[in-house]
Amino acid sequence: MEDILVVDDDLGMMTALNEALCRKGYRVSTAASGKEALHMFHEMKYRLVISDMKMPGMDGMELMRGVKKIEPTTPVLLITAFGTVKKAVEAVKEGAVDFIQKPFDLELLESLVDKTLARRRGGDLRSRGALISTNSAVMSKTLAFARIAAGSDATVMISGESGTGKELMSRFIHDESGRREAPFVAVNCASIPDGLLESELFGFEKGAFTGANAPREGKFEQADKGTILLDEVSEMDVRLQAKLLRVIQEREVERLGAKKVKRLDIRIIATTNRDLRGEVKEGRFREDLFYRLNIFPIVIPPLRERREDIPSLARDFMKRFGARYKRHLLSISAEALSYLEERRWDGNVRELENTIERSVLLSSGTVLTKEHLLLCNGHGAVDVPAVTAASSPPTSVQGITIKDVERDLIYKTLDETGGNRTRAAMRLGISIRTLRNKLKEYAGAASA
Repeated sequence: MEDILVVDDDLGMMTALNEALCRKGYRVSTAASGKEALHMFHEMKYRLVISDMKMPGMDGMELMRGVKKIEPTTPVLLITAFGTVKKAVEAVKEGAVDFIQKPFDLELLESLVDKTLARRRGGDLRSRGALISTNSAVMSKTLAFARIAAGSDATVMISGESGTGKELMSRFIHDESGRREAPFVAVNCASIPDGLLESELFGFEKGAFTGANAPREGKFEQADKGTILLDEVSEMDVRLQAKLLRVIQEREVERLGAKKVKRLDIRIIATTNRDLRGEVKEGRFREDLFYRLNIFPIVIPPLRERREDIPSLARDFMKRFGARYKRHLLSISAEALSYLEERRWDGNVRELENTIERSVLLSSGTVLTKEHLLLCNGHGAVDVPAVTAASSPPTSVQGITIKDVERDLIYKTLDETGGNRTRAAMRLGISIRTLRNKLKEYAGAASA
């Protein structure tokens, strides 16, 4: 049984959260203020802290900083009301695992809690299973290499096209390794601006630069004794590559503005969707860094080379999204499976996942059909269940178009990520530029 600390100055909300989580089998402690919660956390290291954002005295942000100072690996989930979303997004950037906006369905909270604690126990097993359960010979061979890598502390370079599951493979390696009980810290080098990536990786001391009002650990320090994932490392600025090389060589890190270094016991995994040898030849990636990272290379095959896995992946995604959107789907038709197996899937597993999610939204009845999949490609309008909040039952709406479903899905994902466009784009499987263009299009249509 895992211990959770719930913090809220609203007695009614605190009681509701307590009852919901106890029903799920968790052991829950409660606190009515940030100060009380921090005192309790000093006495007992909880597996998860759930806190309201806005409280008198010590608010959720300050509480999170206090918790992270005591135990950096403890996940903190923040609850925010409308109007404090911007601050909540800042909290996620500082280390909150996620946040949920009021009003919310308790089922959504329970899902986030289950997912967060499953990941802390050793990965999100359900989403991992969709990747590592394979009927393909080429993927089985890749997994065998990954297990070998997990048995050592060698630096691993995972390459593959976008959407193949490089981060999930990284988590698999960590979970299969002797470091599985230690932190797994992921850094997306492509989503963090160059000006912030250095302080994000290496940390800083108070006064190191304007706005550095307190010292902060970098991602390398947070991952000490565990694993750090440098996702899309090929996007890192050449100047930072030199500093990264030194950290890898010396296994020590120096915070910005610090006068001493800290030794690290750490496993490094890097991922890329580019040809790094080609990047080296073009002068965009350091050759010495490439050889330091490429000690144990693993290449994840694209989905078109492991078509045997498409049916099981599709069924897994159908079950997941059927539960999320309250659709009562029991199976996928043979015609639909044939259609999925014949497609090229340039976006790989992520594209398949997105296709199944949209088709589930468009579905009615108990069988996912080829017609539902074809509608995902924008073939006209159809009567489909409306996209509704998690707390509302699905209803039928006449004449919803694919554009309507797409727009609602984008807005819903933005809402779930607190307006964080980078995270929303990653969940949707599209680029930041595409998301930005879509939002401009919707804004223009609304003002017309």
